[in-house]
Amino acid sequence: MAKIDQKQLLDAGVHFGHLTRKWDPHMAPFIFMEKNGIHIIDLNKTLKCLDQACYAIGNIVRSGRKIMFVATKKQAKTIVAEEAQRLNMPYVTERWLGGMLTNFSTIRKSLKKMSSIDKLMKDESYLNLAKRERLMITREKTKLEKVLGGIAELTRLPAALFVVDVKKEHIAVKEAIKLNVPVFGIVDTNSDPSNIDFPIPANDDAFKSISLIVKEVTSAVEEGLMERKKDKEEAKMQEEADAKKREDEKAEKEKIENEKGEKEKFEKVTEKEEASN
Repeated sequence: MAKIDQKQLLDAGVHFGHLTRKWDPHMAPFIFMEKNGIHIIDLNKTLKCLDQACYAIGNIVRSGRKIMFVATKKQAKTIVAEEAQRLNMPYVTERWLGGMLTNFSTIRKSLKKMSSIDKLMKDESYLNLAKRERLMITREKTKLEKVLGGIAELTRLPAALFVVDVKKEHIAVKEAIKLNVPVFGIVDTNSDPSNIDFPIPANDDAFKSISLIVKEVTSAVEEGLMERKKDKEEAKMQEEADAKKREDEKAEKEKIENEKGEKEKFEKVTEKEEASN
């Protein structure tokens, strides 16, 4: 459940939509009213949608899968990058490369290339290269890191996308839909929420609004990670308990067999002594 309330949403300006002439009719269920030519978002709907999104995201992370954060607009870049790095989640805050999901095999080649450049620069042979060659390698590394740095450790497709401004990131959304990857997104009054699995109606232009929503979502991710860690610890403890139980049962069985063997041996000796008498 979301830990924020309507007052926090109001203070952050989450309720401010776009001009009425720029609205998308699909957003009608999430609009509370019109004021001074601007649509006002229904914050009750925002809280409800945020609850649902956080719950679903927490479950995805708890299962051990990754959420990719996508935000290339200036107001969202910093906060998204910081939060994603803190939680070790993949993110894209520069240009979205076409095919980043649908042509992931090619993207992986670029990631391997970036990794090989890192290894080369750490090797002693790198210092023996000509100054011009070193400069070219450094420039290529910088270029790759700028675009792909946030997904450097991504080895497979993410389980879901969290998008700030689904209209601006329409290419990422289309690729996710094509691959049946669930999309969580902040949708403003000028966006179409119909193709978004978990739309969160909110102001996607103001830094305070974006920051509040992103931090709430990443808190759900953090809780999911903690629960996963707890689940793994409990599973390990259960495994150790089961192993101890098996060892105890084995020891008990061996003890019974040994006692049975000793008894049989004693009976044989007794019978032999009786026969000799």
